[in-house]
Amino acid sequence: MSKTRVAVVGAGWAGCTAAVELARRGHVVTLFESARTLGGRARAVEFNSKVLDNGQHILLGAYSQTLALMKRVGVDADTALLRLPLQMRYPFDTGMDFKAARLPAPLHVAVALFRATGLTRADKLSLARFNTSARWMGWTLHVDCSVAELLARFDQTDNLIRLMWRPLCLAALNTPLENASARVFLAVLRDSLGAKRSASDMLLPRRDLGTLFPVAAAGFVERHGGTVRLGVKVGSIGRGPGRGWIVNDAEAFDAIVLATPAGQSASLLRNVDGAAGTAALLGAFTYEPIVTCYLQFDPALRLTLPMYALADDAAAGHWGQFVFDRGQLDASQAGLLAVVVSAAAAATALDQGALAQAIAAQLATTLRLPALQQPAWTQVIAEKRATFACTPGLVRPSNDIGVAGLALAGDYTASDYPATLESAVRSGIAAAAFMHR
Repeated sequence: MSKTRVAVVGAGWAGCTAAVELARRGHVVTLFESARTLGGRARAVEFNSKVLDNGQHILLGAYSQTLALMKRVGVDADTALLRLPLQMRYPFDTGMDFKAARLPAPLHVAVALFRATGLTRADKLSLARFNTSARWMGWTLHVDCSVAELLARFDQTDNLIRLMWRPLCLAALNTPLENASARVFLAVLRDSLGAKRSASDMLLPRRDLGTLFPVAAAGFVERHGGTVRLGVKVGSIGRGPGRGWIVNDAEAFDAIVLATPAGQSASLLRNVDGAAGTAALLGAFTYEPIVTCYLQFDPALRLTLPMYALADDAAAGHWGQFVFDRGQLDASQAGLLAVVVSAAAAATALDQGALAQAIAAQLATTLRLPALQQPAWTQVIAEKRATFACTPGLVRPSNDIGVAGLALAGDYTASDYPATLESAVRSGIAAAAFMHR
């Protein structure tokens, strides 16, 4: 495609990526975003005079496209992210302590398994058997099934499922074991347990999600002659003269990259000739929520580790699955803890004040710090449609939906990854490449 005027609708990570890639290739980009902030479902918000993220994220060293794109727009990943070895570490005697060694793969996992505490010999043999079998299979499944079924086939112990597989599945796919795609879960494990050591590293953002990439991306687009329009909702797209497109019944473009959430994209596509099938596909998605609970304590508070896994038990009022010491990531957030609840349908049904207090009590008990029962303030952020439910055999649309001059971008497009920042970035790159050809 020659140099064109392209509208990118939606400034989440997929839309920002598509805009950067198109601008880099010489196209004139207009990036539309209905909100006043960039980032979509991975954005910065302000509460209690603090800039927080609307959800705590973990990236992987395997997120090669995300890391490369951050570098392209001027973000230094080495300073913007805290790199930790792959780990699943519970406080005290509440679970296991598994931490990858700084050795070449696969020794990094083998040594971690040998050193791990909180696991019986049967648990360790179970994990070793799974790892060996999955490698032999190439981390792929010809016929998809649930993660629960996959673990049963590999005779995984109940204790290992509780302490490792279940929390990993929730964190990666935001879908319960019983409903989660084993094929997608294996793809995540391929790039963590089954990858080179650096690819399996866990990367924690030291800065808010807005400045981690979207703000820098918008600056890149503007420096390359593009325009970023915040607070502008795109309510309609349609064919213009010739092969062009019209946005909001008013403005003409040569092409469009649609990077809005799946439900919104479905609404915009329903009246586009040739896009009804894609609209129906997107409209059939179901969703899972994620809750992030922020709790502010004395700035002198510092946990032993930047993050811990937590043993959740809804019946006991223990909702938290991971806790992050934000002060170890950003000095301006000293004493601030972020607790994540994935696949959080039951948690979102609770009063937010009651949920925050239950999480504070869980932290006080688990971390053996009674003072944690009395936070100075709390803030619960619930994303009720945080990700699509990543179920077995789910059909996800291609970036190329078969309509000339129109591409789709989003973490919900066809990929072997679940709804992650990396899948959003990959989708944005693919959409831009389709537009450019």
